[in-house]
Amino acid sequence: MFPPDETTPAMTALAELTDHYRWMARYNRWFNQRLFGAAASLNDAERKRDRGAFFGSIHATLNHIMVGDKIWLGRLRAQGAPFDALPAEVVHLSEFRGLGMTLFDDFHALCKHREAMDAAIEDMAAALSPEAVSRPMRYANTQGHAREHPIWQALSHLFNHQTHHRGQVTTLLMQAGIDPGVTDLIALVNPPGAAVS
Repeated sequence: MFPPDETTPAMTALAELTDHYRWMARYNRWFNQRLFGAAASLNDAERKRDRGAFFGSIHATLNHIMVGDKIWLGRLRAQGAPFDALPAEVVHLSEFRGLGMTLFDDFHALCKHREAMDAAIEDMAAALSPEAVSRPMRYANTQGHAREHPIWQALSHLFNHQTHHRGQVTTLLMQAGIDPGVTDLIALVNPPGAAVS
C-alpha cells in the first residue's frame, strides 16, 4: 500500500500502531501469567463455581477469552502473510458452538494452551508491518454475515476483548478472596517494586 521509501503521516501512524500491538501482546502474556497463577490457587470447584458473571465462573470466562482469541486469530490467519504463520494447532477452532463453549474442562490443559497461544500472539505482533495492518480484512462473522474492515481494527478488537474479560476475572478472583496483584498496563513500564522518579 505504501512505497517502501516513502514516509507519510498515515504510514508513521500505522508504524506506531504496530509498536502498540507488540506492547499489547507482551501485556497479554504478562497479565495471563498473573491471572492464571492467581486462579491456580483455587481448587477446581471454586474456579468453576457460578459467581453471576456474564459467563458464570472464572474457568468459563477464561475459556471464553480463548474462544474469542481463536475466532479472531483464525480469521487473521486466513488473511495471508504474516498472519499465516500463526500455528494452526493453536488457533484452530474445530466447531463453533457459541461464545460460551468450553474448549478445555481441565484447568491445566487450559493453562498450557493459553501459554502456547500467548507465544503465538507475541510472534504475530513481532512480524507486523504498517502494510500488513492497513490491508482490508474479509471474513464471515459467527452468524455468517460478510464483513470487511482494515486488519488493524481486528487487532484492536482482539486486545480490547481480552482486557475487557480479564477485568471480569480479576473481580471474580477478588470475590473469591484472591488478589491477582498489579495488572495495570503501565506496570510493564515500571514493574511493581521498581523505583519511580
